[in-house]
Amino acid sequence: MGILTDIRADFHAVFERDPAARSSLEVIAAYPGFQAAVSHRITHYLWRKNFKFAARVMSHLSRFFTGVEIHPGAVIGKGFFIDHGMGVVIGETSEIGENVTIYHGVTLGGTSFTKEKRHPTIGNNVTIGAGAKILGPLTVGDNSKVGANSVVIRDVPPNSTVVGIPGSVVPGDIFPSYSGLDHNKLPDPISPLIERVKELEESVLALKGELDAIQDKERRYKAVK
Repeated sequence: MGILTDIRADFHAVFERDPAARSSLEVIAAYPGFQAAVSHRITHYLWRKNFKFAARVMSHLSRFFTGVEIHPGAVIGKGFFIDHGMGVVIGETSEIGENVTIYHGVTLGGTSFTKEKRHPTIGNNVTIGAGAKILGPLTVGDNSKVGANSVVIRDVPPNSTVVGIPGSVVPGDIFPSYSGLDHNKLPDPISPLIERVKELEESVLALKGELDAIQDKERRYKAVK
């Protein structure tokens, strides 16, 4: 019953978060993200029952057909949605909360060769944008958003927005909810720094000009003497 409940929640999540979904048949037959989630529910069950080889083989086949690689050991809460799916990689010790949305090209990767917790823990209601990389046994807090192509290597507090390489928390919540990413409204953490550098360069040039003028006056004064 647990598996069926989770699959049902995953199924409803598609219609909640993808306006392109038109019918149940379409989602079942042509949504690789949903197919990968269903496959993982089964492989994770086999993994917990110690049928690890069968779980890995089924996971490998799912990767071949969907383009999504989820290790059977990963723990994923209900209402999980992978949009588009291609290139998503979720490592063995990853833990994902409920109602999480992941876009294509996302990696939840490890940073250690030891047999320990080495992959991220993702909270509830988190949205991870296309191409983002979350690396190591860090935590992304509930209701947070990770911008497209960000590289997250540090813990993210709840209710935060992270962008950049390496990922930085930006002030304010510019996204309306976990159900979608307004990619066109992503803040740019670099432009303000560039503008500040320009201001400092102009100040330095102005000070240099004043210093040059003072030195020129001193040279003229000495020449007169």
